[in-house]
Amino acid sequence: MARSRKSTAASAKPAALPRRSPVDLNVSSSSASDFPASATIPPAPESAAPGAALLAVDLQTSLIGALSAVDAASVRARAGLALAAAHGLGIPVVFSEQVPAKLGPTDPRLRKLAPLATVFAKDTFSAFSHEAIAAHLHAAKVEHLLLCGLETPICIYQTALGALGFGLQVTVLVDAVGARRSADSAACISALRHAGVHVLPVESVFYALLHDAGHPFFKPFTALVKAAGR
Repeated sequence: MARSRKSTAASAKPAALPRRSPVDLNVSSSSASDFPASATIPPAPESAAPGAALLAVDLQTSLIGALSAVDAASVRARAGLALAAAHGLGIPVVFSEQVPAKLGPTDPRLRKLAPLATVFAKDTFSAFSHEAIAAHLHAAKVEHLLLCGLETPICIYQTALGALGFGLQVTVLVDAVGARRSADSAACISALRHAGVHVLPVESVFYALLHDAGHPFFKPFTALVKAAGR
């Protein structure tokens, strides 16, 4: 990696995610009718947020299953919304998998929502301690990293700090991350805020990218939101 590390306590304000010109997405709201089990939304021909990427951390079936039933369902729904929205807006998606030889692969229901995504196996807690992931994001010229996945107090926390250390702006999609212990999660989210990480819900981030109801992805995204909220 040619990029130099910066202090993880940096408090510089993240650059706003830019908007691209509207693109032609021929998608009806029915494409999300059985979300998150499947999605048929085609990717946008260009990213709605150049320089941004979504890193889905360790959304493996076994790790989701370690959460309470309520939390597992919530993480699947909200992470699924983020994945489908990123795919539909042309935002690159990367999956990491923690020791998949032992813990198994990404939940297939989530994996299929971003069929163009790159998948990396890792054994580090921070994705940025894994050379191939860090190199991939650097080569893709990622400047603003969106994070979802598991677990908030471990891999999400360390990955967010690692991204800051590589000079990236970071947004944790707070309703699309999860943990076995809610108190641990709350403490780490607070610490990340103090370190300069944006902490926002999925809908806030993606509606900000749409800007207004005239965006061609507004109706498909609204359909995804309604389906994910069931």
